[in-house]
Amino acid sequence: MKEVFNLYVDESCHLEHDGFSAMTIGYTKIPNNSYTEIKSEIKQIKLKYKSPTELKWNKLSYSRIGLYKDLIDYFFESDIKFRCVLIKNKHNINNNKFNLGDHNAFYYKVVYLLLYNRYVNNKDSDYRVFLDIKDTNGRVRLNTLEEVIKNKFSNRSPFIHFQNIRSHENELIQLTDFFIGAIAYKARGLYKGVNSSKVKNEIIEYLETKSGYFIDEGTEPWEDKFNIFDFQISSSR
Repeated sequence: MKEVFNLYVDESCHLEHDGFSAMTIGYTKIPNNSYTEIKSEIKQIKLKYKSPTELKWNKLSYSRIGLYKDLIDYFFESDIKFRCVLIKNKHNINNNKFNLGDHNAFYYKVVYLLLYNRYVNNKDSDYRVFLDIKDTNGRVRLNTLEEVIKNKFSNRSPFIHFQNIRSHENELIQLTDFFIGAIAYKARGLYKGVNSSKVKNEIIEYLETKSGYFIDEGTEPWEDKFNIFDFQISSSR
């Protein structure tokens, strides 16, 4: 029987005309049978700091810096894995030139690149995909994504389950948001900027020290624990 993994997907700056130069979409990945244990351990770390509320990159506070670092430590000591697609120079996306149809088609292609990778996710295992609900179109996007993935694999897809969930109800979606938020923040040039956030700067430095990578530069394709696909779009492509 194949091993089953859960993928908890979130995205940042993914809209076509949102004014941001970089887009990130990523997941945290765990063995399906480890969900209850990992969820409980993350909650215990939050309770240690009396912070049971939702973890969100856009709502970080320096008073909780110990919590954030403990969560990063826990990630690198646990069975959780992370993968992200980082798209720089988003304004250079030319859907007609790349024969993508429209920005929605581009989005689904990027999600496919995120989910399927011969080094970290392949047909040797099965995968259950959970996506954060962003808006009222969440169900439509989920159904379309499921159809796109099925077609890519001629209905023999290793991605066996797709489901929308709410971030405030799931610790792993929150952890994904935390990591992709850090990556997008640095890729957008905000790290150590004039009005940069002290807590975000420190989290980025800590994450880079623990991972061994500059998080705005990507990793090797076969990196298994903390994988970033640096997908740069140049105006000349």
